[in-house]
Amino acid sequence: MSTLGGIPRVDRAGDADQFFVLPGGSGKGGPQPGAQLGGRRRLSRYLWALRMLDLGIVVAAVVLAQLIRFGFESATVSANEPIASGLSYTLLSAALVVGWVGLLHLHGAYDGRLSGHGVQEYRAVVKASGWLFGALAVVGYAAGLDIARGYVLVAFPVGTLLLLLGHWRARRWLVQRRARGEHSDRVLIVGDRAHAPDLVAALCRTPAAGLDVVGLCSDDVDDGELSGVPVLGTEADVLVQAMAQQVDVVAVSSSAGLGAAGLRRLGWALEGTGIDLVVAPGILEVAGPRVMTRPIRGLPLLHVEAPCISGPRRVAKAVLDRVGSLLLLLVLSPLLAVLAFAVWREDRGPVLFRQVRVGQDGRPFTMLKLRTMITDAEQRLPTLMAANEGAGPLFKLREDPRVTRAGKWLRRYSLDELPQLVNVLRGEMSLVGPRPPLPREVAEYDLQARRRLLVQPGMTGLWQISGRSDLSWSESVRLDLYYVENWTPLLDLMILWRTARVVAGSEAGAY
Repeated sequence: MSTLGGIPRVDRAGDADQFFVLPGGSGKGGPQPGAQLGGRRRLSRYLWALRMLDLGIVVAAVVLAQLIRFGFESATVSANEPIASGLSYTLLSAALVVGWVGLLHLHGAYDGRLSGHGVQEYRAVVKASGWLFGALAVVGYAAGLDIARGYVLVAFPVGTLLLLLGHWRARRWLVQRRARGEHSDRVLIVGDRAHAPDLVAALCRTPAAGLDVVGLCSDDVDDGELSGVPVLGTEADVLVQAMAQQVDVVAVSSSAGLGAAGLRRLGWALEGTGIDLVVAPGILEVAGPRVMTRPIRGLPLLHVEAPCISGPRRVAKAVLDRVGSLLLLLVLSPLLAVLAFAVWREDRGPVLFRQVRVGQDGRPFTMLKLRTMITDAEQRLPTLMAANEGAGPLFKLREDPRVTRAGKWLRRYSLDELPQLVNVLRGEMSLVGPRPPLPREVAEYDLQARRRLLVQPGMTGLWQISGRSDLSWSESVRLDLYYVENWTPLLDLMILWRTARVVAGSEAGAY
């Protein structure tokens, strides 16, 4: 038996080598569920509004499908024509609405834990829509239903596209609120001095995820704060502090000294409080489809597949790169001509800047850019090394005196990088990938950083949409390694989309 807030309680873990004490309350520990969840309540209202939006979109899609397929005048008559015994298009549309919204719910489209994460939200919409119309096709074929193809060919793409647009707009609204500290979960971190800062940084660098770190419980930190987060007590104090700080999530790093038994007890103690327990595994750079849980006699094992950097997916990526770069060169050729004239007009120097970079597997290649500096910029570099503001082996200056007037504008909107489309067309680079490094930078790489060379460098990547030159060296390497380890076509599309937004908004980090 152990006590919980002064009340006897059966210790369900067996031996009581470690236990947590809560402030006064019921045997479940602390306030009733939802008593402290102001952010959660606001998020619940957001999710309810999202459900209503999706319901309206789905109804509009099936109604539009009927009107387009049967015409405005005969839509009512045709909608009541039987497809089979007892089934009309009106009943079919009603069934699709119910099934569509139900599948969206089953696939996690309204899971608050995924709200603000973008790709996962959109994947839920696509999967739900695909399952619905896949099931409709199978059932229609098996039952011999004569469903008009025009009806399906309108309802499916229109509904899916409108749902994606609706979720995108709703996500933008939520991200803007979370950037101001609203609609976010309050998070208490549990971990040691060596590993807790990494978890804090991972949670804080993505405000869209809605995880606001309010404190840390650690056994080996005695001072008042760590990485800007106040230290509230030891790991044994986590429940007391979780209630006192009215948190929504307790996040445990892989280094926490709780152990398996302590973590189990913590999960039990949080039952009924409305507080989620999140555990960060030690393999932080591995995510997505590469990780699969394999339970072996009650012991959950994480099966981690090797990163896929060869085979059919690599061929598909190469094809998409070549086709995409060719189309972009054709479309952007008038713009490139104007930019080239602007570069030449300033000092009558060469338009292109050629520089040797290191590509996949360490192979050097000549990268092309529109020239943004004076013609003898490379010769003046040694005199500026003392003022270097770059991270690690990188050289960067916010106010580089070698940059021309036209060059500042080109760099602000990343237009100087457009000639790299030629490198992509040649197969030396990819549209998306790690940053192409200089040979002198590669000479300083450690074993970890050298893994960036396993794939082709890219015109854009996670580094470009996450701060660019403002990133620390370790953060730049971490982002590139994450891409190398977890590349998928969907990740490429997400990066390209976000790159367009970053460039259009000329966000910070480009200099």
